[in-house]
Amino acid sequence: MRGDGIGPEVVDSMLRVLKECNSQTEIILCEAGSEQWDKNGRKDKSYIPDATMKTLEETDACFKGPTTTIPVPDAPRSVAVTLRQKFELYSNIRPTKTYDRLTPNRKLDCVCFREATEGLYTGLEVKVTDDAAIAIRKITRQGCSRFMNSAVNWANKYNMKKIVAITKRNILKQTDGIFWDEVQNSIKGTDIQLSEIYIDNMAQQMVVAPEQFNGSILVSTNLFMDIISELASGLVGSIGLIYSANMGDNYAMFEAAHGSAPQFAGQNKVNPTATVLSGAWMIEYLGETEIRNAIFAATEQVINEGKVVTWDIGGNASTTQMTDAIISYAKQKLRK
Repeated sequence: MRGDGIGPEVVDSMLRVLKECNSQTEIILCEAGSEQWDKNGRKDKSYIPDATMKTLEETDACFKGPTTTIPVPDAPRSVAVTLRQKFELYSNIRPTKTYDRLTPNRKLDCVCFREATEGLYTGLEVKVTDDAAIAIRKITRQGCSRFMNSAVNWANKYNMKKIVAITKRNILKQTDGIFWDEVQNSIKGTDIQLSEIYIDNMAQQMVVAPEQFNGSILVSTNLFMDIISELASGLVGSIGLIYSANMGDNYAMFEAAHGSAPQFAGQNKVNPTATVLSGAWMIEYLGETEIRNAIFAATEQVINEGKVVTWDIGGNASTTQMTDAIISYAKQKLRK
């Protein structure tokens, strides 16, 4: 799904990198997003056409380009939220790591794990009167348990020994109480160190001393981690660098962390990194680990050299030029 705004440009960059690296993954293009919804007369109740949904149901994984969610009450819910809930993609995962050239005086290397099907993003709202409304924060033990199991599995796979749980349990005693119970249950029998920090203090600590979270998996409920993972991406130097996956038991959706930025559409100037790395992660999920490793190494080399990078990370290269540089280095690495 190429998406809206800058989506088609960065997704085309990603597809070109995969093709040049000789990926054998079969790619099927389909539509989703507010632009096609608008073009088709706003008749559908979803930003995802029925034909697209049928295609997704027949695939092993999907890639979502950035899409626009129109912020009015009667518009469809976002593509990402719709797919997370349909396919039960309960873990939104954002590895967040600084680059030497971009932040020489600040080092951050952590993984943000966000529960992605519950919390305030279930969209359960009630209008009480014309002047008052209630949003329901739904937290279930089952949802927290499966989410935390995925975080612990990641810790075991990558030999990470620290989990930081972000809550507001002093105020949200019931909902965050269930979440904290399952966080504690998930690490029983492991050697993982566990700490808890309240969301307001976490935001401050990420700014004043981010290095304390190096080597950690940060875990939280839907809204809290949405905010903290965005803050973490700002510390890295650009949201254009942050790649992500949404994973469940039987399906996965990959996407850049940034939005559709329609003001930059068609200008060939945006950073392709987040989309390229998300695509590389997708093909690793589908079994092409060697190509993933080459693309990741090539992208890091391009960024740290700083010769062919986009404006947001200190360069003047176009989207196309930076993509070409990544392709060149990735192909070299695959030939070795």
